[in-house]
Amino acid sequence: MESTRDIKGRIKSVTNIQQITKAMKMVAAARLRKAEEKANGSLPYAEKIGELLRRASSVTTGFESPLLRNGPVKKVGYLVISADKGLAGAYNSNVMKRTMQEISGKDRSTYCIYMCGKQGRNYLKFRGYDLDSYHFGFSDKPSAQDSIELAKEMIDYFTREEVDEVYIIYTRFITALRQTVEVTKLLPIEDPTQKVEEEQKPAAEEDDFIAQFHRETEEFMKIKEDPYIFMPDAKTVLSKLLPEYVQVQVYNAMLQSAASELGSRMAAMSAATDNATERIADLNLTYNKARQAQVTNEISEIVGGAAALE
Repeated sequence: MESTRDIKGRIKSVTNIQQITKAMKMVAAARLRKAEEKANGSLPYAEKIGELLRRASSVTTGFESPLLRNGPVKKVGYLVISADKGLAGAYNSNVMKRTMQEISGKDRSTYCIYMCGKQGRNYLKFRGYDLDSYHFGFSDKPSAQDSIELAKEMIDYFTREEVDEVYIIYTRFITALRQTVEVTKLLPIEDPTQKVEEEQKPAAEEDDFIAQFHRETEEFMKIKEDPYIFMPDAKTVLSKLLPEYVQVQVYNAMLQSAASELGSRMAAMSAATDNATERIADLNLTYNKARQAQVTNEISEIVGGAAALE
């Protein structure tokens, strides 16, 4: 059995760790509220950009842009958003596992890896993968300027035809205890005209009543909607909206990942604090048993010495 002095040292060590994990939990919880507000606040803007894109494309014919380029896919780029710091539960491992699923079994010449976050870089570097681009320092506090620079870099790779498609791998925030890793196509941008036509088509499995309801709803919305006036013209507006749309998608993914990282860290530190509390209770019980055994031995020695003197 360990001495009481050693057990007291272990109790002190676990107590210090508990104080650190509790502080990290409180910090992550405070920052999570702000990150969640920013992530939710970016959604209406992203939806409005998509609506403007569809509106402008619906009144524009024969519009062409490098961001709409389609063709044979020979090389794919993956923009991976991971964390700069650890102690976030399974957040980083889930992102990198999904990344490995995308690139495993493929020839290195058929894909590029654009990494955001130190943890993802270390993960791939340890396994012998080279990175085509690396960014760090903003995983848990991304700014609009960071997303602008990152989106511009992805657009440059695509327009120079270094890659034929760009996908973004990020973690979508659902709740503080639930996040999912998603892979979204960033470039080329899907033709907004085709998207409008698909939205206007009723689903094949819908019955006549539901299809009629959708048609009447669309007609009513068309009556209520005011026509858009594009200045100087729809083509110019559309050419400006396409890069903005890419930037908004990147920024939204960064905000979602930041909220997911803080949520995972809060949950991990909460579990670590609870485990430390249980460990301290077990060590206190062990310490009391050791102390009781020590006192019993001392009493036995005293009684034995007194008996020897008689």
